[in-house]
Amino acid sequence: MEKIELKTDSRVELIDITDKVQAVVSKSSIKDGVCFVFCPHTTAGLTINENADPSVQRDIIEALNKLVPENTGYSHSEGNADSHVKSSLFGSSLTLFIEDGRLALGTWQGIYFAESDGPRSREVWVKITGDRL
Repeated sequence: MEKIELKTDSRVELIDITDKVQAVVSKSSIKDGVCFVFCPHTTAGLTINENADPSVQRDIIEALNKLVPENTGYSHSEGNADSHVKSSLFGSSLTLFIEDGRLALGTWQGIYFAESDGPRSREVWVKITGDRL
């Protein structure tokens, strides 16, 4: 298992980690297999979405903040209840195929770390299985 270290800058943000995950895949020498990406945090998650137009990321964050506002009388007393809800909407893991040593993503797809309670130091764990090159 490899760990990707991240530092987030905002309370809610999306960070494109596609190149970092691909670097782990390349280092593994796996030709064909599966890449598991896991977020070990309860106030952050992972998603796959368009990485060509940065306005998509802004739109996702804006919609997420409208859907799950920061302070609306939540029971959780730490002040980050919205962050727990947001991370649950994203989920904590992704499973991706590896073909010819590359992540099998669609033309416009990228892998995003979804911060909901930043800024913080974070990790993403990557585990790869399959046939070596």
